[in-house]
Amino acid sequence: MSRFRKRANGQPGWLFPFVVTAIIILSVLPLGRLAVTGVASALAGGAQGVLTDPTLWRPVYNTVVTSFFGMVAAVLLGGGFALLLTLFDIRGKRVLGFLFMLPTMIPPQVTALSWISMMGPSSTLLKAIGLAPPLGSPQPLYSIGGIAFLFGVQNAALVYLSLRAGLLALPRDAVEAARLSGASSFQVLKDIILPLSLPGFAAGAAIAFVSCVGNFGIPAILGIPASIYTLPTLIYQKFAAFDAGTFADISVLSGLIAVLCVLGLLVESRVLRGRDYRVIGLSGQIAVFRLGRFRLAAELLLWLTIGIILFLPLIALVASSFAPAYGVTLTPATVTLHAYEEILLRQAVTRTAFVNSIGLSLTTAFGLLLVSVLMGYFLVRGGSRFAAVITALAEMPYALPGVVLAVAFILLFAAPLPLINVSIYGTIWIILLAYLSSFLAVSLKPVTSAFRQVDPSLEEAARLSGANFGRRMRDILVPLVAPAAGASVILVFLIACNELTVSALLWSAGTQTLGVAIYNLDDSGSFNLASALSVLVVIMVIAMMLLLEAMGSRLPKGVVPWRS
Repeated sequence: MSRFRKRANGQPGWLFPFVVTAIIILSVLPLGRLAVTGVASALAGGAQGVLTDPTLWRPVYNTVVTSFFGMVAAVLLGGGFALLLTLFDIRGKRVLGFLFMLPTMIPPQVTALSWISMMGPSSTLLKAIGLAPPLGSPQPLYSIGGIAFLFGVQNAALVYLSLRAGLLALPRDAVEAARLSGASSFQVLKDIILPLSLPGFAAGAAIAFVSCVGNFGIPAILGIPASIYTLPTLIYQKFAAFDAGTFADISVLSGLIAVLCVLGLLVESRVLRGRDYRVIGLSGQIAVFRLGRFRLAAELLLWLTIGIILFLPLIALVASSFAPAYGVTLTPATVTLHAYEEILLRQAVTRTAFVNSIGLSLTTAFGLLLVSVLMGYFLVRGGSRFAAVITALAEMPYALPGVVLAVAFILLFAAPLPLINVSIYGTIWIILLAYLSSFLAVSLKPVTSAFRQVDPSLEEAARLSGANFGRRMRDILVPLVAPAAGASVILVFLIACNELTVSALLWSAGTQTLGVAIYNLDDSGSFNLASALSVLVVIMVIAMMLLLEAMGSRLPKGVVPWRS
């Protein structure tokens, strides 16, 4: 009996069932239900009806084209920043890296609104400085190219992080050997560094493509007004026009999104197949090239890019929030705080959205903290042969597009729960469960990294001294992993508070989140209110990122993504 309660390595007997139960609820059940519905629809002939619908293939084409060119833009932008900030003697690297990460951390619908504020004939900013196009001119962002461009801006940091990690892993001695052989800096870059960095480029491109395929906020804001639909927005439209075949249709469409994502990852593996990128030497020692007289020009180019992709859109968004209505010229006489008063004091919907988003984000962050600490301990210390499978299942919901995960939870909880006959569909609880599933990997990674850095002998000494599992966790392990655990709470809160794709399909009256509120305000024509709410969200994002930056020196490497 005692062996059932405690394993030989001192772990309690309930730990493994707890971890397995969490994985089943948050990953296996929703994704399994989605797969079963898709297969059943295919066997019943429903998939054929969806796939032969001529209105389907235009959204598929739009999804592939915007995602591909968005990936190209992300690779060019993110790859350029990674090379310059990692390999060359640029001043202010940390600040530039932090600012370059901001567009990715800002919600996609806010990114779209900020760029709409900056461009087009109704731009408050352009009108204020007399550069607005004539009234009646088309909004250039309401196009395939506009969606693809903002996809690139939104996902450039993903390429930056992937390539930077690869560059930092290259050994310095290979570069020094080439230099001693008489190779110029350009030859070293072209013949050694860039070929060895191909895995980083390919991984970043694949991640960016998958992120573009599942993006809902940007094509919803820019595409729907111009009748340009992608697969995520098509699912949203089908769900809004609910009928008897909706569940079968959206399961097939979700399968198409998953197929596109898998194809993107397969292309990455195909690019790298048959090539060996192993190197010998100390990683993290990449040489820094000196730009000499070109350094100032390179720094100006980087700051100009930051200004274009970050500062100008945010300035335009703030200007729109101070205008009395969208398209009104901003002057000292027209500046007003009416939009902020409306969303903070008068609009019950936005107040509800604040309460819902903050409550959901805090509950998700601290709920996942408990799960992640126990699961991370089990994965690192348990020695279980199932550890790799559990890790993969924990990461799978986060890797899938949010719209696919939302559909999975709709299918799982559309009917009342068995035995208790209670339905959580249409309540805030289904959003909470979807958040717990989607962000488990975000919470688990820093905690697991921290456990790997803790010397096992500390716990072993306490166990041999008679300390039980709870005492060891409370007095030794939790204090040592506390900085990483705190970072995981902030990261989950930051991402969950700005989430739109999952909640766009799961919300109902009274359960709106901030992302949904911003989208609905823009969709109803209240652009200045949507801008004001977006400004508050951006302020919150920057505050959370600065808090993470302040904690950065105490955290395991890789927890704060924009730090080396």
